Amino acid sequence: MIGGVMIILGLVLLIIGAVAGISILWTIGLILIVIGAVLWVLGALGHAVGGRRHYW
Repeated sequence: MIGGVMIILGLVLLIIGAVAGISILWTIGLILIVIGAVLWVLGALGHAVGGRRHYW
């Protein structure tokens, strides 16, 4: 769940940064997408992330 939220937030920041021409928002959005994807994959595989096996 937390990975999906981070991916959505990253996409929103990426779009806002691209439209407004603010490169720091674009960079932060890209970083959030990557971190969210990693957390999502690890959670889907059943690995404990941050000491927790499930996030809900």
